[in-house]
Amino acid sequence: MNRKYPPVSNKLPVLMHGADYNPDQWLHDPSILIEDLRLMKLAGCNVMAVGIFSWAALEPSEGRFEFEWLDNVLDSFAANSVYAWLATPTGARPAWMSEKYPEVLRVEPNRVRNLHGMRHNHCYSSPVYREKTSIINGMLAERYGNHPAVVGWHISNEYLGECHCDLCQESFRHWLRDKYETLEALNFSWWTSFWAHKYSTWEQVVSPAPHGESGVHGHNLDWRRFVSDRTADFCRFEVATVRSTNPELPLTTNMHMIESLDYRKLAEEIDVVSWDAYPTWHDKKDDIGIGYYFAFYHDLFRSLKRKPFLLMESTPSATNWQSVSKLKRPGMHKLSSLQAVAHGADSVQYFQWRKSRGSSEKFHGAVVDHVGHENTRVFRDVADLGRTLSSLSEVVGATTPSETAILFDWDNRWAVKDAQGPRNSGIHYEETVIAHYRAFWEQGIPVDIVGSQEALSSYKLIIAPMLYLCREETGQKLESFVENGGTLVTTYWSGVVDERDLCHLGGFPGPLRKTLGIWAEEIDALHDHEVNGVVLPDGNALGFAGIFESRELCEIIHLETAEALGYYVDDFYAGQPALTVNKLGRGRAYHMATRLDNEFLSAFYRQIVVEADISRALDTELPEGITAQVRTDGSSDYVFLMNFGGKPCSVELDERTYIDMETGEPTGKHLELPVYGVRVLKRAN
Repeated sequence: MNRKYPPVSNKLPVLMHGADYNPDQWLHDPSILIEDLRLMKLAGCNVMAVGIFSWAALEPSEGRFEFEWLDNVLDSFAANSVYAWLATPTGARPAWMSEKYPEVLRVEPNRVRNLHGMRHNHCYSSPVYREKTSIINGMLAERYGNHPAVVGWHISNEYLGECHCDLCQESFRHWLRDKYETLEALNFSWWTSFWAHKYSTWEQVVSPAPHGESGVHGHNLDWRRFVSDRTADFCRFEVATVRSTNPELPLTTNMHMIESLDYRKLAEEIDVVSWDAYPTWHDKKDDIGIGYYFAFYHDLFRSLKRKPFLLMESTPSATNWQSVSKLKRPGMHKLSSLQAVAHGADSVQYFQWRKSRGSSEKFHGAVVDHVGHENTRVFRDVADLGRTLSSLSEVVGATTPSETAILFDWDNRWAVKDAQGPRNSGIHYEETVIAHYRAFWEQGIPVDIVGSQEALSSYKLIIAPMLYLCREETGQKLESFVENGGTLVTTYWSGVVDERDLCHLGGFPGPLRKTLGIWAEEIDALHDHEVNGVVLPDGNALGFAGIFESRELCEIIHLETAEALGYYVDDFYAGQPALTVNKLGRGRAYHMATRLDNEFLSAFYRQIVVEADISRALDTELPEGITAQVRTDGSSDYVFLMNFGGKPCSVELDERTYIDMETGEPTGKHLELPVYGVRVLKRAN
């Protein structure tokens, strides 16, 4: 069975390798472009993202356009077999626009309008900003939509932020009217009878503000949804301004780890997902933790469309904005780059190609340093990676065979953090999700990160950590999943509120109560210094026993149809169930009533993987810090074996035959991985 997508662009049917390129910063020195083209070839770079912040160079004053410099760049690319992701320049607008049309500037939550400056400091509702965007984007599309060097559109740059101006307030009210239709429905959904905050006219409804309304959770949740929808609407508008000249050109917009936007909304507007990854390698010597943390986000962005994505930005050396911007140690550049490819990336690209000479990112890592030549450690690392990527072209388009999914919803994330519940000092939602993910990363098991409103029936195992916001339909979907033979794992603080952020009545975990077979009566919050424990007695159904630490939250539950597997050790609820399983139809559902440590999660998921018959990338035990990831085209599997453990390590392969894709030679059964080592292996599917 073919399990391969076509390349993002038929012009470049290989792994893309390149960087953000800013030739508009070097127009005073034409020799720079000539030298850059020589260096791009040396580095094995075949694509550049061009024009991302070039509006002022393209339109230096209103209505006066200068495209000759960009003509020269793209023509030179075409003559040298270098390609371009051509950007719409809307991530930052020129000063003349802010001066003449101040309405384009954003208004902050405190209702003060910003001055000119920074990025994305503009209002997506502004008719003027949309008009100016349409003009510049349309001219770029007309001039370059069929240029041989252009492989696709890079729409804006890292959309983020929100505006609270009068235009956005009116747009918010229209959005609410479309959703609720009547004020009565809005008041009920937001529970505005609390503190007598009931609205009597639509004009009274405004966005949350630090000096106004901020404690109505349904209000806060809908505002965040509106901001996501408004951002997606602006992206859709930008896409329309460039699409018509050449509908075959793929479009992307680079995303980042930004909590304020629901990226599933944004992903609907583009053809291929791309994201910008900046790990803090070598922080506290915890490269294992950073490894699985960024593996989770690679899988999240891949899962937005469940097909290969692009790594649009990373750094070839250090950033300049992290609290401590450390250099990558030898070997880490190749390892971290191929980690992205292992999890579904069909590109490795950097910010940036050549270091800027001034301003806020002049010390941000780049392929070409201020010294200006190729005789640097970083350039050699990039060139070495370029040679490796050129040997992996057949991986392009290969998919990730995931039988396991983790539920991760943005509105649940927002609601959890806004809950004002048992632990306002920190409920650690993302940390909890990633702790569960880690147990699969350690075993080399591919995982999709999906939303609760997506199709789930193709999976064998679903993990739903802290599914606090649980819709009735989500509960019904998970119930059917288990009845039909699936395995579900949930945790404390699940099934508490619905999509309006209103508490479920009739007992928690709300829509999950039948599936889990429990009733959660109370939840106890522990201080950071407090520890409880969970004991699994000998002979339990999981096959392992012992006492495991639990922290932060302890849910006090009653068994209905479920069976207890583990019990609390301390406090007034000692001896009560803390880990349960409920058999329903042909499947089963597990519930962890407390936050359990990594030792438990590792042991637990090893048993669940066997029980659910989940395949691993390699049928072998992986040493600590070693992980494996697999992509497949249906006839061949491509296995990435990666060492994040900080020391050399040996790995015994399973009984299948493997070829090293860099050398073309058989591997044998025993592999040595140096510090930060990575091997890419091929086997028959």
